Amino acid sequence: MAKTTAGWSFGGLMVGCLVWSQTMPISNRFVVNFTVISLAVGLLSLLAIIGTTVWLGERAQAYFNDALRLRDTRIAAVELRSAVQSAESSQRGFLIGGNEIYLAPFDTAKAEAQTRLRSLEELLATAKTAGPLVQRLSEVITQKFDEMDRTIALKNDFHDADALAIFQTNRGKALMDEANLFLSSTARGMDERLTQDVAEQRTNANWLRWVSTIGGFVIILVVGGVTVTLLSYSREISQTRDQVQVFNATLEQRVKDRTGDLARARDKAEVLLAEVNHRVANSLSMVASMVRLQANAAKDKASKDSLSEVQTRIYAISAVHQRLYSSGDTNFVDLSEYLSGLLGNVETAMRDEGRAASLSYNLEPLRLKTDASVNLGVIVAEWVTNAYKYAYPDRSGEIRVSLKQLPGGRAELVVEDDGVGRGDGAVIRGTGLGTRIVTAMAHTIGAEVDYLPRNPGTAARLAFPWQPA
Repeated sequence: MAKTTAGWSFGGLMVGCLVWSQTMPISNRFVVNFTVISLAVGLLSLLAIIGTTVWLGERAQAYFNDALRLRDTRIAAVELRSAVQSAESSQRGFLIGGNEIYLAPFDTAKAEAQTRLRSLEELLATAKTAGPLVQRLSEVITQKFDEMDRTIALKNDFHDADALAIFQTNRGKALMDEANLFLSSTARGMDERLTQDVAEQRTNANWLRWVSTIGGFVIILVVGGVTVTLLSYSREISQTRDQVQVFNATLEQRVKDRTGDLARARDKAEVLLAEVNHRVANSLSMVASMVRLQANAAKDKASKDSLSEVQTRIYAISAVHQRLYSSGDTNFVDLSEYLSGLLGNVETAMRDEGRAASLSYNLEPLRLKTDASVNLGVIVAEWVTNAYKYAYPDRSGEIRVSLKQLPGGRAELVVEDDGVGRGDGAVIRGTGLGTRIVTAMAHTIGAEVDYLPRNPGTAARLAFPWQPA
């Protein structure tokens, strides 16, 4: 009853899992865990069946060997009793009839009895409680045959009265009764043992039947559960795949629409940004023109020079926005084009002021971010303007500007002249504002500023970080 209850309980659990798998979504983790647990249960059930079968097979072999031994023991006991009885019948027939024909089976029965006695002793040798009884049986059988041998010998010597006297003592009958008692009990004991072994074999067969039935039922449930779970999982995967295909079918159109919206928004933003750069450039140009008008209206030379420097700085910033507007790229500025235009404007402004120096430049086509380009343009304008004003105070000369790429992700800007030099090198002649502007803007872009004396003249060098755009 307990086995049946356990089997039905486990079966109910498995059926519940199957129903749950049909009604609830199945995750990948659940499929893996359920499959592993189910296979483990099925493997344990199979191992239980195999283990029980092997154990019962060994028990059956042991019962078989024991049954053979019991059968041989019973046969030996029965045959020994039969041989002794046959010898006794032969002896009595000879004593009563006196005809030696009765002695024909005696020797054969005696030899058979001795053989069966030795077999019985060997078969019962392992039984601890049977040892004294077997020894007593051997003594009884020996005494019985001694008694029969003596009476037969006396009868052969014509001492019939002596032989009859020994026979009438009933000692032979007592010995035979004792031997019969032991041999009969031995035969009954063997029969009872055989009956017990058969009953145990029947019980073991029932155990094997129950274990095989329950284990097979569990394995069927496991296989069914795993199959149903995998089928359900496959069905869900198929449904999900179909949903993904439907989603993908509309996704392309949605992506296309969204991309179009983004492209239009980007184009609109670029147009707006270009317009902003254009307006900023125009506004800065207007401011520069107003500063120039103010410089022309100034009475003293210092004011004129200061306003002229301010105009140059404003133009350096305005030129960046002009390049951004004309190039269409709002992130990077082509330094060769930007600086060429800036230097051309500075050269024109300096000639208008009567500066006689000539300007040449060699600019590699490098691209730099917008903010860094503004700082770089202001620095170039400051250095070139200073060279025009202070390098050649009483004669004409040349101002050279170079821009090139350096190893290790850096670039170099150099403005050099062949003029009078920086003197003691404390500051550049003038108000000193330009030097502070150069230092601040170089620091902003992580650049290094060096003023290198030449013979004659000065070289202003700016080394700044640069990566290919």
